[in-house]
Amino acid sequence: MHRLKAKVALVTGASMGFGAAIARRMGLEGADVIVNYPSNKIEADKVVSDIVASGGRAISLRADITKRDEVQIMLSESVKAFGPLDILVNNAGAYEFLPLEAITEEHFHNLFDLNVLGTIFVTQAAIPYFKRTGGSVVNISSVVSVCPSELGPVYSATKGAIDALTKSLAKAHASRQIRFNTLNPGLTPTEGVRSLGEMGRVMLNDILRQTPLGRNGSVEDVAAAAVFFASDESSFITGESLLVSGGRR
Repeated sequence: MHRLKAKVALVTGASMGFGAAIARRMGLEGADVIVNYPSNKIEADKVVSDIVASGGRAISLRADITKRDEVQIMLSESVKAFGPLDILVNNAGAYEFLPLEAITEEHFHNLFDLNVLGTIFVTQAAIPYFKRTGGSVVNISSVVSVCPSELGPVYSATKGAIDALTKSLAKAHASRQIRFNTLNPGLTPTEGVRSLGEMGRVMLNDILRQTPLGRNGSVEDVAAAAVFFASDESSFITGESLLVSGGRR
């Protein structure tokens, strides 16, 4: 415990799912945590309360990460609260599956604007606020970037873009000792998957049959990996992708 003591972490999309689990775990590990949320303040404040109850410090900040001005305000408020950043977790994203014949401009832009452009906006705004000693950026991608889903070509494409973006930025910011890595989770029973209803249940069962370790992943599995990439234990790792998929690839 306390592998992130005296570090400041911003986690986007942290009111539920992977983001909430990552924020809670980073709080337990000693980080001061900024819990970003787009709309659900009640759920974000629950995450903050959990972190505070475990002895940590946290605040919630609303921002639509597809809007550059809101992102900049969030970063300014983050630094006012806890000082310069050590850790950024780009977790916020849209989750929607449509086959090729059903793809619309709205579907394409919903996914690329949030999953890719939003990640770029937050990273762009955050870099100047990192400590002079550097830090860690953890981008949440997906196993579909290496094992694309036939049900969701656009979603898969956004995650492939995140992997490529991470490798590019790892090279660009290495001289500042800011590391960039991705986590690529397998299909996990999060709120997003459950919102798919019967389709989500079928997908989970199908993926389970393809997973060598014989179980679906959990948000806690991803949170543990995020702490590793955020901590000094991974100080010589950058530009890498880590599958958190139970052996499925």
